[in-house]
Amino acid sequence: MNSVFTDENDIQGMREAGRLASEVLDHVAPFVQPGISTGELDRICHTYMRDVQKTIPAPLNYQPPGYPPFPASICTSVNDVICHGIPGDKILKSGDVVNLDITVITPAGYFGDTSRMFMVGEPSVLAKRLTQITFECMWLGIAQVKPGARLGDIGHVIQTHAEKAGYSIVREYCGHGIGKVFHQDPQILHYGRPGTGETLEAGMTFTIEPMINAGKRDIRTMPDQWTVKTKDRSLSAQWEHTLLVTHKGVEVLTWSEGSNPPPECVAGLHFRPSA
Repeated sequence: MNSVFTDENDIQGMREAGRLASEVLDHVAPFVQPGISTGELDRICHTYMRDVQKTIPAPLNYQPPGYPPFPASICTSVNDVICHGIPGDKILKSGDVVNLDITVITPAGYFGDTSRMFMVGEPSVLAKRLTQITFECMWLGIAQVKPGARLGDIGHVIQTHAEKAGYSIVREYCGHGIGKVFHQDPQILHYGRPGTGETLEAGMTFTIEPMINAGKRDIRTMPDQWTVKTKDRSLSAQWEHTLLVTHKGVEVLTWSEGSNPPPECVAGLHFRPSA
């Protein structure tokens, strides 16, 4: 079942959840430095969610069918890790890139889901370019969101931009509907053909979160059953926002003061209620 909200109280609940998720990233950002462990980043985020926000970290003990419980409060995906990296004793060093993926559950039961890429110290030219192109892909996808658009429109613009840059799209994981449930329909593929797929309607809430590899798109799953890496050990990048389809277009729910501003390729896009 799709997540479609028509009640203003639900929409305000999703706005709060999105903002809080993004504020966790704002809080942890200054700590993403050479020498810190991914486990420490997890502890910092968990403490902030629990003690300051009074939110629940959705990933902690999350257990889809066939998986062991996820053992941490955030996902930390470093370098060739595509997604679902488990925080632990991995020490970040200069040149690393890391995706921090945050999902909070508010006391009212709404989910907010977002992720950002962070560059540790001085990254390579390749890492900077991959991170930027992936960021642009997410925002080009967001720019397609409006009532009457099709899901294939989102996937097509993301795939086209990534492949034009010489990169590949991970096919096994995608964006998803979200509301009072962590993952639900629709599935938001990051590849596809324009004019195909489900038609968007006002009130829908879902994520766009392209995972893009510098090399081939093939993946390998680690023995922990969660961590997913590039098969060819190439770098991977991901950005994620939770979105609301409005009557006029799109609203980015996971927006906060520390959010990265949209890239030039979507200049003029109205994506906030005050816009």
